[in-house]
Amino acid sequence: MAEKKKPTFEEQLNQLQQIVSHLEQGNVPLEEALSQYKDGIELARALQKKLTSAEKTLGSLIDDDGNEKQYEKATDDPSNNGGGNRGYGSDDEPLGE
Repeated sequence: MAEKKKPTFEEQLNQLQQIVSHLEQGNVPLEEALSQYKDGIELARALQKKLTSAEKTLGSLIDDDGNEKQYEKATDDPSNNGGGNRGYGSDDEPLGE
């Protein structure tokens, strides 16, 4: 018997989007709507699990000595003046120079 291929993240996301779109139309019989809602919840959970796993994988870095260390997310706190922001409009360098 042939082994069934596991759907990719993108395929599952597309399936979830189709379910949401179908349910938003509003002309779905109740039993079918409930079944699709349940399938959508299961897909959403599976996708969230994959995203969390990917975030953990991407969150670990290898330092110069080959040791793995956990990546620290930059905060969205504008009061964080760590001095590392040297992008457009930073106070470190005047614009136009």
